[in-house]
Amino acid sequence: MKKKIKTIFGDPEKVNVLVLGSGGREHCLVEALSKSRVTADLHCATGNPGIASLAKVHDIDIRNRHSVKNLCAACEIDFVVVGPEAPLAEGVADWLRASGVKVLGPGADGAQLESSKAFAKLFMRRYGIPTSPFDICANIDECKAALLSRTPPYVVKADGLAAGKGVFLPDDIEEALSICRSLMRGEKLGVAGRKIVIEDFSPGKELTVLAITDGKTYRLLEPSRDHKRAFDGDEGPNTGGMGAYAPVTLPPGVMDVVRDRVIVPTLDGLRSEGIDFRGVLYMGLMLDETGEPPSLSVIEYNVRFGDPETQAVVPLYRGDLGVAMLAAAEGRLDACEEAGSSGCSLCVVMASDGYPGDFKRGFPISGLDRTLPGVHVYHSGTSYGHKRSGAAAKDSREVLTAGGRVLSVVGVGDTFAEAKAKAYEMVSAISFEGARYRKDIGRSED
Repeated sequence: MKKKIKTIFGDPEKVNVLVLGSGGREHCLVEALSKSRVTADLHCATGNPGIASLAKVHDIDIRNRHSVKNLCAACEIDFVVVGPEAPLAEGVADWLRASGVKVLGPGADGAQLESSKAFAKLFMRRYGIPTSPFDICANIDECKAALLSRTPPYVVKADGLAAGKGVFLPDDIEEALSICRSLMRGEKLGVAGRKIVIEDFSPGKELTVLAITDGKTYRLLEPSRDHKRAFDGDEGPNTGGMGAYAPVTLPPGVMDVVRDRVIVPTLDGLRSEGIDFRGVLYMGLMLDETGEPPSLSVIEYNVRFGDPETQAVVPLYRGDLGVAMLAAAEGRLDACEEAGSSGCSLCVVMASDGYPGDFKRGFPISGLDRTLPGVHVYHSGTSYGHKRSGAAAKDSREVLTAGGRVLSVVGVGDTFAEAKAKAYEMVSAISFEGARYRKDIGRSED
């Protein structure tokens, strides 16, 4: 018999929760759900060593609808939070809802806002949402014409999902054409690059706004800023994100523009097209502060919590995140009061040497047993290994590197300087072979 608790909905049952994913974003969400008053049993697929200390982990293919559905049936799951984009694009949320499971995450139709850059740009055009001028190209001649009509730096985007590696900013037209040819031949990103979006470069500073929504009502998390380039000073290739911080100091009125010009018309447009969007709307914006008033344009949509932005904004949330997510999944977010956020945070991603290119795996990580007040360490790319000798059975497993982005180290404090100091103090206490991280996360707030 599931226990009952008093919540904003009256007196509903606690729910068994499954989080899909295995990275730092999912570790952060699992941590929040482990503290939520709506959570009964907590599960994660596929999870990681950090998540395993908070939830029961299951090794399944989360892009396979049947595998996810069978796991939900076996564990009596009531509510699923989908972390990464791939299962959403595959329609996993559609199948789960059809079987009576509540899901935070849109169906495949809503997921097109992320799974197809072309769909997203055309959607923005239809509903007057500010974005840079663009061309959608299906062959190399169209790419060449689109590039010749622009000046560098050029913006070349693979249409499909590319795990944060589908955006290129070449300064030379021959380099841009080379990238387009490689994408269209499937050499760089497979089928994701068979169609290409080429758009005008937008000057300014990037800004991320996350909204939990049931398709009608929305609740905002703190605006954050991600650092996508691999090296200090915004040098090197784009990555999935090397760090983030929140909140971002913004000129007056910017969030009003975000609400009126982006969020409201996006949700209105989705409803007008018959898309039931219950999930997280991620708006990647470019903010140009040179004009008066400042202007902004939408760089991209995501249809789920961002990574590493989630690790920066969720620890600042004052309310019960599980309550808000469940309310959105149930279509009654209007019953959930706005909780707001407080404090400052800074997230530093510790990555493997070579990321976002080729890198080695399997190096032991030391320092994870250290704790500091106001610090969260979220596992992003880790796995269990076995110590070679001399360890008792209960201590036989050690945590190894298993991905490009290995850990997300988050400092939280009353001020930005305090949050930054905590994060980098913890980073200095953790080590693994080839560890690399940016030392200038949050520099614009210094």
